[in-house]
Amino acid sequence: MNRRASRSELTGKEPEGLSPRMIPLETQTLFAELLERLMGLEFQRTFGELSGSFGKKTKDGKDHWYFRTSEGAQGRSEFYLGADDEKTRRRMAEYSSLKRESEEIAGALNRMASMLMLGGCAATDHATAKVIRALASSGLFRQGGVLVGTHAFVAMGNLLGVRWRGASRTQDIDVASFRTLEVALPPMEEGVWSTLESLNMGFLPTPGLNPKHFSTSYSIRGQKLRVDLLTTASRRGPFSPVFLPRFKAAALPMLFMDYLLEQPVEAMVINGGATLVRIPRPAHFGFHKLLVSDERPVTEQAKARKDMEQAFEVLEYLLEIRPADVELAFDRLIAKKLHQRVVNKIKSSFSNGTALVGFIQNRMRKS
Repeated sequence: MNRRASRSELTGKEPEGLSPRMIPLETQTLFAELLERLMGLEFQRTFGELSGSFGKKTKDGKDHWYFRTSEGAQGRSEFYLGADDEKTRRRMAEYSSLKRESEEIAGALNRMASMLMLGGCAATDHATAKVIRALASSGLFRQGGVLVGTHAFVAMGNLLGVRWRGASRTQDIDVASFRTLEVALPPMEEGVWSTLESLNMGFLPTPGLNPKHFSTSYSIRGQKLRVDLLTTASRRGPFSPVFLPRFKAAALPMLFMDYLLEQPVEAMVINGGATLVRIPRPAHFGFHKLLVSDERPVTEQAKARKDMEQAFEVLEYLLEIRPADVELAFDRLIAKKLHQRVVNKIKSSFSNGTALVGFIQNRMRKS
């Protein structure tokens, strides 16, 4: 079972270099522009109609901005905006002018998204994109939700400017979140179940093994489209669903989820239009896939193989273009005492000569 897998076995063909996989530079530039505009519009929708003021706090030696408002039944509220960097300050400066969203602007953004698809960005199927768009509109991602799984993998490729060879299609929509948030955020307008029900697509809660537990999944009878809610595990299983009040829904605790969800990044799901989502940091995503592949039961070996394929593609690519990201993500594995599991997995699964094996060999020599 520990036979080493060559790169050709994992990707389905021999490596052909990076150029065939790269999204053209002009498309990457357009992608960055659209992402920035979507982030600005999201800021407007979240804060543009509230009266209040900005305030800055220092935490762990770093400055962070907050929006303070006196509105709401509970009186004055405080919402986290972001770290004190150029992007956050620019959005704050545009606060008064961000109330210009209109059908004309939305149409322009949709045209940009269509151009991205023509330029080589990977698109999400229509039904999945519709569901993700509805969840985003209801405030799921503002409330700490993070898109994980294969749809995050596809969105990650667009963000990094590459088309993955192993981006298999799936209709499983996996959304994860911490059990609690450190900062207050504007509430989710509708719960997860209400949002899915309003789509009139036939979603129903999927019963769990224990009928006394809350459902953590929603599916359409006779179809593969499915939404799964996940959260962090406080101990080693068995795990029972945890109700998350801000989602008005339950989520299933999963091992290593706290590592995956550290400092997620903004990305887009593209299908004609574009939907702003949050996804894990790519290097964290890759190492997490290696961790969970070992936890898969025998009946899920196909999923374990997909975990390994995605981990390999992401980490190999990052080692070529952003090796510091891989270093930092591995440092976090060390801090959580998870690195030896990853080291063992890489050594037993991949051939010598790959960048990933070389990275592990170098890091372990330094230890």
